[in-house]
Amino acid sequence: MKMTRINRRQFLKRSATATGALMWAGGAFTPARAAAKRTAADQVTLGGTGIKLSRLGMGTGSENGLVQTGLGREGFNSLVQYAYDHGITYFDCAQTYRTFNWLGAAIKGLPREKIFVQSKIDVQSADILATIDHHRKVLDTDFVDSMLVHCMVRAGWPEQWKKTMDAFDEAKSKGWIRTKGVSCHTLPALRDATASPWNEVHLVRVNPQGVHVDGPPAASWEAEGQPRDVAPVLTEIKAMRAKGRGIIGMKILGNGKFVDAADREKSIRFAMSMPELDAVVIGFKSRAEIDEAIQRINSALAES
Repeated sequence: MKMTRINRRQFLKRSATATGALMWAGGAFTPARAAAKRTAADQVTLGGTGIKLSRLGMGTGSENGLVQTGLGREGFNSLVQYAYDHGITYFDCAQTYRTFNWLGAAIKGLPREKIFVQSKIDVQSADILATIDHHRKVLDTDFVDSMLVHCMVRAGWPEQWKKTMDAFDEAKSKGWIRTKGVSCHTLPALRDATASPWNEVHLVRVNPQGVHVDGPPAASWEAEGQPRDVAPVLTEIKAMRAKGRGIIGMKILGNGKFVDAADREKSIRFAMSMPELDAVVIGFKSRAEIDEAIQRINSALAES
């Protein structure tokens, strides 16, 4: 067979033509190009942990789970299944939520290797290691993907609660948890969380309206819900990302206060514009709320 020699210019021209043919097929994008489209259901990596979770997570603790338990067990289980069927693989709970004893049964039929379960522990627990083991039993799982210190409000907490943190480390060495971190509810606690090298994951309250975001300790629950300057929180988030931490945004809908659709749209677009956030978690009580959040996230990502 006679070989035809081509020069470099011809080679580049043919390569470009071939690439164009691969990029377009009948006027449509190839799967490679389509893969660039980001959605709420994307499996994203949680900071430097290497662990995957869906970009959108389902929270189960609205009003400490009162909202979700109001659905009844059957309704709650159905909502978890609906979330999973729509690409949500991240489920967020805590020992203090009323739903804590319900989630294990709700996720039992789901493939464990495909879901990400995050839970939280009050540092006041007498025996942290035993409490983490209790989580495994209640959730009917060998391990919890992410375990957090729950609702930290004190400045200086990494020094005050070193024994608690040591217990988390022991649980991780046993394979009972895959990663660890903290959920903060004041700016001083958040700043200490950023500074502490112990943390791998941060659950951070953030929305552009500044409703239920971290600031100085509030004098009352009513004061806690008043708008605050969100700039200090954004500074901490950037510092966390610079350290390779996993970051999940919470209170995206202002702890349920954003009843106006325009506020929900504004906040979701804000969150999706932040490259530092790996994922966000929203407490849902209906299929319609899940549908809306997915649609708004997908729309925001498509336009970013």
